[in-house]
Amino acid sequence: MDTKSIVIEALKNVRYPGTGKNIVESEMVTSDDIIVTGKNVEIRIHFDRPTDPFIKSIIKAAEAAVTTFGDASLEVKGNITPHYRQQLPDPSDLPLKKVKNIIGISSGKGGVGKSTVAANLAVALAAEGYKVGLLDADIFGPSIPKMFGIEDYQLYMHKVDGRDLIIPAERYGVKILSIGFLVDKNNAVIWRGAMASNALKQLINDVDWGELDYFLIDMPPGTSDIHLTLVQTLPITGAVIVSTPQQVALADARKGIAMFREPKIDVPVLGIVENMAWFTPERHPEERYYLFGKEGATHLAEELNVPLLAQIPVTETICDSGDNGKPIALGDSITAQAFAHLARVVIEAVDTRNRTLPPTKAVLAK
Repeated sequence: MDTKSIVIEALKNVRYPGTGKNIVESEMVTSDDIIVTGKNVEIRIHFDRPTDPFIKSIIKAAEAAVTTFGDASLEVKGNITPHYRQQLPDPSDLPLKKVKNIIGISSGKGGVGKSTVAANLAVALAAEGYKVGLLDADIFGPSIPKMFGIEDYQLYMHKVDGRDLIIPAERYGVKILSIGFLVDKNNAVIWRGAMASNALKQLINDVDWGELDYFLIDMPPGTSDIHLTLVQTLPITGAVIVSTPQQVALADARKGIAMFREPKIDVPVLGIVENMAWFTPERHPEERYYLFGKEGATHLAEELNVPLLAQIPVTETICDSGDNGKPIALGDSITAQAFAHLARVVIEAVDTRNRTLPPTKAVLAK
């Protein structure tokens, strides 16, 4: 029996956990995938996608099978390489290819001011001179149109390279798009998960976002189909987690961080924003009242080894600013200064992330 045949017979002892069949029977490896040069054996094993969770274990099992059931003198360790039937998308074909950084603004639960942070961070980044886009991906509770005073904005389309693309709204130097522009603001959006995910993909792919330095995504609270759609559609640069200091919010923030750190998602967490860190009367800026607990997010950041990006105080005018369509970051109040600080810290965090980590890849759907 020649060496190729010996190797093939040995590999019949390696079973793929997903099907229970051996890798030869599953046509993951054939004699054409084996190259023999003396005692050196190179093997290609075919997987459906680069995100297959069994790649490493199959390669180790194949190495052991060749030397155990085949010929112990064959040199195979380090010579087995995975090949993929479904390749990662070409970066030039990805949506938002003119966007430098994609930042997810997320929270474990609702009511912590995530959209307020997203809106004001976008405005503060634009004030620093950057080109900024903001996508309201909170499909079931879009609030960005209200916060920017553009609830009645009429969307238009134009042709770009032969494609009809939506023109995003623009306000305070920020390009903005929300499902809120497309639905009746007085009625609830009652969609199944697949419908919501498809709508979100359209808001990403069929829009003329142009060149952007920062593209912020106001994600829905929690962990859901929408989050999976986003990481499967876009190579997200990093995530900013918003929480308030109280324990019930911190428990959910912990889950949000765990989601992004999950190996199959693997989106870097840029840090935590502690919103509503304290109440400060605007006429008495030196006074602080810890309405929701003190420094809870600070302690969580230390525990999980992620940066605390900023602490945002509550003032009397922050609610009015959002309701009136003029984000508080446009002014010079204590809270506006806190958002300006947050913008500068996020810029530094993104720069550090890009210098020290490889680019995030979109997760291929199963």
